[in-house]
Amino acid sequence: MQKVSLELSGHEYALETGLVAKQASSVIVRCGETVVLVTAVASKNSDPDKPFFPLFVEYREKKYAAGMIPGGYFKREARPSEKEVLNCRLVDRPIRPLFPEGYMAETQVVATVLSFDQENDADVLAITGASAALNLSDIPFNDVLAGVRVCRVDGTLKVNPTIEEALDSDLNLIVAGTETATLMIEGDAGELSEDEMIEAIQFAHENIRQLITLQKELIEKCGGTPTKREFIVPEMPEGMLERVQADYGQAINEAGRVLGKGERQSALDDVRQRMLTELAEVYEDQEKWLKTAFGKIEKELMRKMILEESIRSDGRSLDQVRAISIENSFLPRTHGSTLFTRGETQALVAVTLGTSRDEQRIDNLEGEYFKRFMLHYNFPGFSVGEVGRFFTGRREIGHGNLAERSLHGLLPEEDSFPYTLRVVSDIMESNGSSSMATVCGGSLALMDAGVPIKSHVAGVAMGLITDGERFRILTDIQGLEDHLGDMDFKVAGTRKGITAFQLDTKIEGLPEQVMRDALAQARDARMHILGLMEEALPAARTNVSKYAPKITSIKIPVAKIRDIIGKGGVTIRKIQEETGATIEVEDDGTVKIAAVNGESGDAAIEWISYLTAEPEIDKIYDGKVKTITKFGAFVEILPGQDGLLHISEIDHKRIDRVEDVFQVGDAVQVKVVDIDNQGKIRLSRKVLLEQGE
Repeated sequence: MQKVSLELSGHEYALETGLVAKQASSVIVRCGETVVLVTAVASKNSDPDKPFFPLFVEYREKKYAAGMIPGGYFKREARPSEKEVLNCRLVDRPIRPLFPEGYMAETQVVATVLSFDQENDADVLAITGASAALNLSDIPFNDVLAGVRVCRVDGTLKVNPTIEEALDSDLNLIVAGTETATLMIEGDAGELSEDEMIEAIQFAHENIRQLITLQKELIEKCGGTPTKREFIVPEMPEGMLERVQADYGQAINEAGRVLGKGERQSALDDVRQRMLTELAEVYEDQEKWLKTAFGKIEKELMRKMILEESIRSDGRSLDQVRAISIENSFLPRTHGSTLFTRGETQALVAVTLGTSRDEQRIDNLEGEYFKRFMLHYNFPGFSVGEVGRFFTGRREIGHGNLAERSLHGLLPEEDSFPYTLRVVSDIMESNGSSSMATVCGGSLALMDAGVPIKSHVAGVAMGLITDGERFRILTDIQGLEDHLGDMDFKVAGTRKGITAFQLDTKIEGLPEQVMRDALAQARDARMHILGLMEEALPAARTNVSKYAPKITSIKIPVAKIRDIIGKGGVTIRKIQEETGATIEVEDDGTVKIAAVNGESGDAAIEWISYLTAEPEIDKIYDGKVKTITKFGAFVEILPGQDGLLHISEIDHKRIDRVEDVFQVGDAVQVKVVDIDNQGKIRLSRKVLLEQGE
């Protein structure tokens, strides 16, 4: 076994290899008592006929890692949770661009959490472990990278903070990169400025370099970088690219400039089909290569048009946002809705308000907790004019999580707005930046539902075209620019600052100046979009929808909880049945009353207030005689609370026997005249009677 280590944020950070999973290339990453095993394997043959690189990344958490037994009937780990899916994306995105072009062998990277100390998170450890495992294998891989988390703890940037420190931070940034460039950024923040974000990225990179040096030390201890397996990159038939360029280049160029996604694609399809028909005899059984040549020329012409003419395929300037239209309250029976359209991307976003019974229960290695805000993103095939299955894949989970993080920090506290919130974004059509349309539509739909969020939130996706020397940053990229471009940088935020961000590149790293320029251009676009959103809906509606439950939260003494519940729950069931309201009682004495109409809620609140009221001096009560004694009567003025009505306080005239005036069960109006230190209540009836009555 070989091991290397360093100290990072007060914990030992160690890389080990040679002891576990020796039939794969494996590395164990330790930080504190959190242990992650990362393995890398690949099939022996590279299949050049595959349409895309078959890289499979998995991230799995073993329940035993935290001393837990899985729930459910089978008591074993089932399909990956949403958190595991998001973490596998964190590993996949930075390593994918570092595999050499043309390598097409099935490759799998698996990160398994073996031990979890409830203090050090495992997600960023898996990124570094994946790099180490790939570099120690014979799998072709172009560089060494590492991943770190950066938070701001007590105003100071800290790398790989504890989970508790991260929760208290206004910045949660995950950065992956090589020694010289950034490959991936993921995170959220409390309205962070662009300068603060650049500072955090630079700080992350300083620590990334330390972890890269550590990996190189491990590789050296293991005998240096292994010889990488050879693979054959198939070559296009000689002269084909030049022939297609000469015969069809002009037609491809003209078709690529047609405005409108559908019209442009139709024009390109016509040229492609004409080429395949006319060159079928010249290049017999070479249809795949002809399509490849066509795609290369299309890509090159699109990029050249941007680099040399600063013109995009849809006619926009580089920093221009597509036309935006907004329709609020689009759906009549939802609690809030917005149809947000930007160019040919359209998101229909609906909001549903629920009670705490609707909260999502999360059970992972950190323990069980409940989630009151959920954002779900759906991307049906018809949104791009295709036939497709309806399922929730990694893409849907990732896009939904990004939009959720963009909005989460602006939501009202539960004490002031005690609703469970579910936002659903159904993409009606897509031509790029659908996750950012979800952010904009989600912000407006929440306001339409009467949720008092602190500010409008807008998002925009930035792109990049570069030839290594020239850089062109694109605002509000469409699908073609994402597919054929070099960067997808999503930035969401308010007028004050950034709330969430996500960066992926297809090149091996991103220069700092390009990052600065992209953030500045994104800010300008965000301000433009926010202006249109503010014009469409200046602020959250003052009332929630008439179809939404009206939730009122009141506080009662903890000792009174049993009075509301009743024996076996009989009292609370009776209140709910007779008023039609839904009542939830928490252990701290918080009572939430949810009702569709105000009368139902008011009736339930009045009932609960009566059951939990405390007697007050000088207050008049309608009581009932419970018992009679020689010296007076005990009258129940509140549920379970009796006071003594002394015989001398019954009337102004002398009373010899209480029974001459009252019988058990009689109703009587009394006034509380005293409550002593032991809580004993003294009542009077005569003070309510006129002297001669």
